[in-house]
Parts: sequence; structure tokens; C-alpha cells
Amino acid sequence: MSFSNLWVPGPSGSGGQSRKPPSVKPLSDCRLYTFVDTAYFHGRDPALVAQQLCDGGSDLIQLRAKNAPLDEVRRMAEVIKPITQRAGVGLVINDYLDVAREVDAEICHLGQEDFFDAGLTDVSQLRIPHSALRIGLSTHAPAQCERAVAAGADYVAIGPVYPTGTKPAAKPVTLEYVRWAAENVTIPWFAIGGINLTTLDEVLAAGARRICVVSAILNAPDVTAECRKIRARMEA
Repeated sequence: MSFSNLWVPGPSGSGGQSRKPPSVKPLSDCRLYTFVDTAYFHGRDPALVAQQLCDGGSDLIQLRAKNAPLDEVRRMAEVIKPITQRAGVGLVINDYLDVAREVDAEICHLGQEDFFDAGLTDVSQLRIPHSALRIGLSTHAPAQCERAVAAGADYVAIGPVYPTGTKPAAKPVTLEYVRWAAENVTIPWFAIGGINLTTLDEVLAAGARRICVVSAILNAPDVTAECRKIRARMEA
């Protein structure tokens, strides 16, 4: 696997100086959340995948490397961060809080077992002074969501909505949980799990305004084009 850093020249200002990279959107304004997931690399360079996702209109990109050694996760994060920063896209690190801090990622995403089962009760226990790192939490039921919100999560993931190869053992939460979230959750939340161009419309109709898409984009012949199609459908 290659870890080459794709350098993409930004627009030049006066004197040939590069302009300041665009700022990352507030979570409330983020719509499309995509993934650099090692399970779906198919031999591709993670830097290339990250660039394609940025070009496709992603607002957030999560690095998820469930079975990779820690050093490899760190190297991938170091390669991806400059790419997302140039594009004004928020970088999310899955599971590895220390890596998120080291590369100055915007967000660290944790599962229920990584947070509550580890004895944590409030995200303030993970914050360090002068750090803007935010915490997102997975939830699979209303009670988990309420607990995550009470713990101070900056956003929650609602899912998996449908069966998904990304988490084959996870029981789908169905559109009922999406409808519940639309009526009850006041912090930013993202529907996730089995969402693609075929299922997207009914997820949006159930009240979702922010979507996570993993395999439907990463398995597409053209990652950037698939991102743009999903983004366009969400904004139609």
C-alpha cells in the first residue's frame, strides 16, 4: 500500500503566494460524511481516495482502519490531513484518540464500547486544554443516543439504517430510528449504514439531513462522480 502525499496546488494570490485554505464547516452545516476505509481500498493509495472524496464534495472524511497496526493508521492520517485541510474538509479519526490529537484532526469518532464500556461518562474527560478536537459517538437505539447527547457528544451517528457489509453483524435500526432522531435529537446527527442512491431518498424522507456513505462510494467505479451524485440528490 502506498502512502504518497498527493500535492494539489491551490489558487495563487498576489506574488505567487497560496491562499489560506478554506475553513472547515461547522458540524451543523455538514451534509455528506464519507470514509477512507481500509476495508474498501482495493489496492488504492489512501491519499488518492481522500483526494477523490474531497473533489466529490465531502464535508467530513473519516479514516477508518479497523485491522491496521497503529503505526500504519498514524502514517495514513499524516498523509490525509494535508489533503483535507487544503479542501476545507474535516478529518475524523475512528477509534484512535491519540492519533487524532497528533495530526490535529477535527474530530475523533468512538463507538459505544470505546466510550461507555471504557468507563467514560462525559466527553469532557477526553478533552485537553487548548484543543478544539470534537467527539462523535455511534448509537444504535434511542436510549444510546440520549446517553450520548447527555455525555456531551458533538454529534451522533444513527445506524446502521440498513444491512451493511461494513458491519455485517450489526442489526439494522431501520427508518424508525431515523424518524425518532429527526423528532428528538437537537445536536447534529448523521444517518449511516447501507445508504446509497437507491435508499437515499427514503432516508431523507424519514428526516435525515446529514448522511454517512461508505461502501456505495468506495466501491463505485468513479469515487468522485458517485460523491457528486449523492451530494446532488441530497441538495435537490
